[in-house]
Amino acid sequence: MGQSLKITVCTSSGELLPLRPLWEQICANGNYTIFQDFGLNLLAAEKFDDREQPYVVCAETPNGAAIIPAVVRHSDNSIRLLGEELFDYRCFLHCGDDQPLRAALAALASLGRPLEIVAMRESDRSPVIDELQLLPFAAAPAVCCVDTSAEQFAAAHTRLARNLRRLERLGLEPRTYNGANPRLLRSIYAGKAAQNSSSLFHDAERIGFLISAAAFMPEAFEIFTLERNSIMAAGIVTFLDRGFRRFYTGWFAPEFEKHSPALALIYEITKQSLATGLDCDYMTGEQPYKMRLATSSVPLYRVIATPQQLAALDRAQELKAAG
Repeated sequence: MGQSLKITVCTSSGELLPLRPLWEQICANGNYTIFQDFGLNLLAAEKFDDREQPYVVCAETPNGAAIIPAVVRHSDNSIRLLGEELFDYRCFLHCGDDQPLRAALAALASLGRPLEIVAMRESDRSPVIDELQLLPFAAAPAVCCVDTSAEQFAAAHTRLARNLRRLERLGLEPRTYNGANPRLLRSIYAGKAAQNSSSLFHDAERIGFLISAAAFMPEAFEIFTLERNSIMAAGIVTFLDRGFRRFYTGWFAPEFEKHSPALALIYEITKQSLATGLDCDYMTGEQPYKMRLATSSVPLYRVIATPQQLAALDRAQELKAAG
């Protein structure tokens, strides 16, 4: 069994390139999100290499393959997954039997550091992952086509429709842009940071990463605004992702707060999405404004493992084979 197992470890962004065909094949055949896109992960490895060094492990056997898109974070020496603080959903890429996934995770044990993943969706759990420590983290509220139609959604939220009409009477029009709009993105993230002293987007490198990511995949990034000439009342950054519209960032101008422009815009985008057959993922966090609209939610987990627990995964496979 050991002779048929191939382990590859990549410790720089350049070393990731040979993994691309396998990475994309696994993603194409599985239930993965935009946060597992190879190009986006490669960009993260390049942009954040001063904060977290790639330590991506690929394990292959005749019966399966696994890729752990790991990094060693310099700030606390822990093992995380690629994406710094900007990827909402993280997971391991895996196809076939469990042996390569166990072997890839066990290969991390040699680093002698703890593994922590925030956050993993319920659908990305597996029997191997369940041997590690899973802690409830949050939930991702959603509005799904199987639960409601655009017409039913509109009928349930007439107050938000009225708010939108009021904003339109003020001359604010809904507009849509793709990701090839760096000035607009920079404006939204600067406004987001100004509203919250603990915002991730006080960090220019994070804003730079998102602008680069949007330029890399402009059709996947959709930006919705309420505007009047040079005045913007609200902006929502979303991702188009395998039948979902994922709501990544929301911002509103304080002077329009009494009209709830961001929530009115989220309502309108959701209604439009349902009408075209797209489910809406409001992403990490059960904030009241999300729960007001949501028809369901997806549990998210924090995954933790000590080096000893990681090493034990491979030993469990050996004991099973011996038995």
